[in-house]
Amino acid sequence: MMRSRYLNCLGREIHVTQWGDPRTPAVIAWHGLARSGRDFDDFAAALSHRWHVICPDTLGRGLSQWAIAPASEYCLAFYVEQAEALMDQLGLTKVHWVGTSMGGAVGTLGAATRLRGRIRRLVLNDNGPELAVPALERIKTYAGQPPSFATVSELEAYFREIYASFGQLSDAQWRHLTETSLRRLPDGRMTTHYDPAIVAQFEHHPDDYGLWSAWDQLDLPVLCLRGEDSTLLTAETAQAMRERGPRAAVALIPGCGHAPALNTPEQIGLIERFLSADQTP
Repeated sequence: MMRSRYLNCLGREIHVTQWGDPRTPAVIAWHGLARSGRDFDDFAAALSHRWHVICPDTLGRGLSQWAIAPASEYCLAFYVEQAEALMDQLGLTKVHWVGTSMGGAVGTLGAATRLRGRIRRLVLNDNGPELAVPALERIKTYAGQPPSFATVSELEAYFREIYASFGQLSDAQWRHLTETSLRRLPDGRMTTHYDPAIVAQFEHHPDDYGLWSAWDQLDLPVLCLRGEDSTLLTAETAQAMRERGPRAAVALIPGCGHAPALNTPEQIGLIERFLSADQTP
């Protein structure tokens, strides 16, 4: 069963959903740039029989508060600090970390810095220490200028187009994604849930996603899931991830680009087997 709660992290209200028994080993699932923790509902439900799964909405996304100082708060370093505060409030000394896209970058930086020794195993869902610039530019374009629509159905059609690379989602899953990804504007139209200023990260922190230095400091097991058709995480970068730093295991996910939705038994099973290799509390 999903539980919804709100925590004050560095003076900002952060929404999280929790799944499973809090007495079981913890997994933090952190979403991508313009997404929310509700993307992990299927994944978290599947893992909740043996893990306590925590899915935050990053600052400025979902039901979390928007930044008061976007230039300094929408960046990986601040997200890591908030993750540390979240873990402390929940009494989590050690966790597994599953991060999609930006969420993987937060985990990588955290595991190399403030959360070093507290992240036991790291799963990167189509993320690495170097990202392809053309794909980043595309993401910045649609994330920074979200359109509005008269109806939820029109917004769903938009999501189906821009997130086609997530892979195979059922009609019910597309509807769930839409209903957990919208907000109504003062004029009654529908738009995306997040603060458009999240893209300030790329202006004020242009090197945020260049993480080779952090990568080379990691000393924990890492699994990278790369979408077969991903334009953000190149095959060359994935190969370098195998050869340096923690020497990640890399799994190619067919039928997906950026980033696999983690909604199929095959994708979830890959992660379950990786996390199950370490069951010490």
